[in-house]
Amino acid sequence: MTTYLERDAELIRQCLPEGIAVPEDSDDLFLMYAVLLRAKGVDTQASDVHDAWSAWMLRVNPDHESIRPFSDLGAETRREDSPFLVAIRAAAALR
Repeated sequence: MTTYLERDAELIRQCLPEGIAVPEDSDDLFLMYAVLLRAKGVDTQASDVHDAWSAWMLRVNPDHESIRPFSDLGAETRREDSPFLVAIRAAAALR
């Protein structure tokens, strides 16, 4: 049985802009994004997306150089969160 969070996670995946690569084994990451969708909806910010990614990455690769506050990231690294922010906001608008 699929849960409501899994359905929201799948909706976010479907709302990703075309051509965006999704990390391998990212089901848990998208569940975190689903929580953002429910908690903040269209008000989700890029820093929220990055915080969720950082929490997930702590389990995947705890030494990753981008596990730090969003404000400490360079512009190029910050932009990597943008497609996921767009997808979360789009999914929130559909719900």
